[in-house]
Amino acid sequence: MDLGPFKLNKLDIKMKKYIVPFLIVAISFLGGAKKSIAQKTLSPKEVMSVFPYQVNTQAATALESMGTWKTNDWNTFFSLVLDSTTQTKFTYALHAYVNKVSLEEKNKKAFVALLTKQLNKTKLEYAKILYADELKLLNDNQFVNTRLQQLPLQSTKTKSEKNFTNPTQQLLNLQDKLEESKNVIERKNIIWEASKISSIGSFMFIAKFLQDPALSGYAATALARLSLHNESIRGDEVRSILEQSLPLIHGEDSVYIVPALTAHIKKMPYDYGYVSLFNGKDLTGWKGLVANPIARANMSDTALKAAQIKADIKMNEDWVVNDGLLNFTGNLHGENLATVKQYGDIEMFVDWRIQEKGDAGIYLRGTPQVQIWDTSRREVGAQVGSGGLYNNQKNVSKPLVVADNKVGEWNNFHIIMRGDKVTVYLNGVLVTDNIPLENYWNHNLPLFAKEQIELQAHGTFVSYRNIYLRELPSNEAVSLNEAEKNEGFSLLFDGTNIDEWTGNTVGYMIQDGALVVNPENGSGGNLYTIKEYSDFVYRFDFQLTPGANNGIGIHAPLSGDAAYVGMEVQVLDSEDPKYAELKPYQYHGSVYGVIPAKRGYLKPTGEWNNEEIMVKGTMIKVTLNGTLILEGDYAAASKNGTIDHLEHPGLLNKTGHIGFLGHGDIVRFKNMRIKRI
Repeated sequence: MDLGPFKLNKLDIKMKKYIVPFLIVAISFLGGAKKSIAQKTLSPKEVMSVFPYQVNTQAATALESMGTWKTNDWNTFFSLVLDSTTQTKFTYALHAYVNKVSLEEKNKKAFVALLTKQLNKTKLEYAKILYADELKLLNDNQFVNTRLQQLPLQSTKTKSEKNFTNPTQQLLNLQDKLEESKNVIERKNIIWEASKISSIGSFMFIAKFLQDPALSGYAATALARLSLHNESIRGDEVRSILEQSLPLIHGEDSVYIVPALTAHIKKMPYDYGYVSLFNGKDLTGWKGLVANPIARANMSDTALKAAQIKADIKMNEDWVVNDGLLNFTGNLHGENLATVKQYGDIEMFVDWRIQEKGDAGIYLRGTPQVQIWDTSRREVGAQVGSGGLYNNQKNVSKPLVVADNKVGEWNNFHIIMRGDKVTVYLNGVLVTDNIPLENYWNHNLPLFAKEQIELQAHGTFVSYRNIYLRELPSNEAVSLNEAEKNEGFSLLFDGTNIDEWTGNTVGYMIQDGALVVNPENGSGGNLYTIKEYSDFVYRFDFQLTPGANNGIGIHAPLSGDAAYVGMEVQVLDSEDPKYAELKPYQYHGSVYGVIPAKRGYLKPTGEWNNEEIMVKGTMIKVTLNGTLILEGDYAAASKNGTIDHLEHPGLLNKTGHIGFLGHGDIVRFKNMRIKRI
């Protein structure tokens, strides 16, 4: 059983009939643990290393050592409670020792005096509550009996008969539990339990504790561990939360967590991350409903704008935000709430709660709907449960099982949509399995490729919270647009393979349709086109990470330093503070060491830039985001020596490979296409 650190204060050695892992230690002492277990006296830090995942022999040794400690040892031990990263271990160790010493009348009295002194001395609220509880377990029989009565009876069921709660429902339960929590210890236990649930929902839940000074360090460490173990937890908001967490992580664990988290933040993809559709404060990102997708498409811009103004006024009458919840008021003539942005393929999480006889739904791509309703409404067929595609006529419309929680309790949808196929998990249970959603507005037309998401207004009160969504990358190969086809361009990368490339292929990986430098497999190194090119127009998109450095090799051979045995056009986050002392010929877009480029036309880090490099004879042009930043004759520029005063024999090359020149930093590339001229 994996218990949180603060459930321990509910147990006393007198509870030995309740078998839980951390009390195995105390039981072993009751049975007369062998003297040979204790081989040496362990220091406070060595004792701490045993907990919380202790085994019998290790814990017995630790507790026996604690019984021999002198004043200095105990002072060192109690000082560890001040570090949020060691409080969990400290709590387990202290509670195990309390259970042991409670049987030893001679030692019990002395320890009560010691613990009372610490209680009077400490200024930490967490420690005050913990010490007070432990003293009650040592002194107050009535308190112990009350705790005993609060414990559930020992189950007689076999393991296979136990009803295990899935992680989604566990998180819903923890959010309910938070509303009832009374002190720091209980809230720490909630963070602990939530940190074992690997999801964007648990991450965002724990992030709320960063605003609590008594819990911020503990929450920051939990967030770091959660994100390091689940790279799908990403997005601008996630990045901001982790950056906020970094300075809050202290103690011995920070030695490895902080460097790991720093590297994790740097390599975290900027695309396809989670966004919060609801900020918990207002209706930012939402708009009132105007007609349906087909009708909207047939409206003039003027008519649509006028209709949207009216719809937004009504939206503020029908939808309100209270106590961090997004509520539909139940207006019988209310209208749906729609996202301002349109979405295609998505993964979405949303909590919802209805009242008796409630009825609602979630429109995907402007189309009804993932159904929500009170399952007691048998007269309308609601006994089948929520989560089905209610309006389907040809495809399956009913959910696989009933997985609704009771009316008035919170539920969670996990919705995945690719193409027209929809999968829905309700409270962690699969209820709709990859079923096509039909175009309700015209069954003869395919579903819209992109449209708004809507929360349905159906005349009954409904609440929403924790709405997180990420757009999903396409698994299909990209293709040239018609204009570039007609111009004679060809693709060098379609987002699915690197068949047109050679060189250090292990130093680059394909991720979400982009080619990504992978420093974990070396520096990334050089990746070259298989074919050679003389005169050409080369177009590509790139995305920089902070301070990143790469380059585009031109007329390069397959070996040697391409910046000299060929040419290198800089790909560099030259606006990063660490490059304040750059030479002009090192700016992004420069022909390295030969011709400087104009500075200041890069988009902010994390956004995609587009670039075109044209080479004809010895003339070269570089256009960045629509602005010509370099134009020159590299032969003329180097006639009397290059501006970096180094040899560049590659300037004489008439042809060669195009390459990506990795320098150990994460850079992403996509949409590489080329035309010979």
